[in-house]
Amino acid sequence: MKLTLHIWRQTGNKDKGTFETHHLDDLAPDMSVPEMLDHLNIQIIKSGGDPVAFESDCREGICGQCGFVINGHIHSPESHTTTCQTHLRSFKDGETLHIEPFRAKAFPIKKDLMIDRSAFDRIIESGGYIGVNTGQANEANSTLINHDLAEKAFDAAACIGCGACVATCKNASAMLFTSAKVNHLSMLPQGAPEAAQRVKNMIVQMDAEGFGSCTFTGACEVVCPQSISVFNITEMNGRWLWG
Repeated sequence: MKLTLHIWRQTGNKDKGTFETHHLDDLAPDMSVPEMLDHLNIQIIKSGGDPVAFESDCREGICGQCGFVINGHIHSPESHTTTCQTHLRSFKDGETLHIEPFRAKAFPIKKDLMIDRSAFDRIIESGGYIGVNTGQANEANSTLINHDLAEKAFDAAACIGCGACVATCKNASAMLFTSAKVNHLSMLPQGAPEAAQRVKNMIVQMDAEGFGSCTFTGACEVVCPQSISVFNITEMNGRWLWG
């Protein structure tokens, strides 16, 4: 399988980047996109060049580290699919791919396809936790939780923090990410004591990081690999307004 790659190269956040062209003609359709980049980097290193910097970890669609933009598609041309779960069979033999990093003010480029998503970490640090007593754990069935509520909390907790919602949003808003992290804790009894302060702290931190405002276009839900619902945003807004 043959592909032509136009890959974004940039040495740092303050440097001017550009696309670099590579031609690959010995690819297997079952390769994932990160495996294709591994293959490319081997060739670049053998020729004495600087390999393309990109992030990846689990390569199972769980960690959210490997996201970038392929031909204008966030993560992948496949719906609700992470970059690492996108295989070359999704593209045509001989196709040209433009690959570039997620772009947002709050996600500065570190190098090439690598971005700094530590803004998400600081949002979590501001309130994405619960207070618990030390000592022996309570008996599992001592706190009864409605099944439907537990399912909603679990759906919100599925967020992998990849940043696709920010990258696709015309305002670079992090409302879907933040609302998922607020709601999956605040919906449950264990997260109730800090619920009012949690939503305030996390929204304030989100704004301080430079993310844009939400205009509720729903683009974030469309590209989210975990299909996190935009109704998490409305629920978080209710918590913000009414405490």
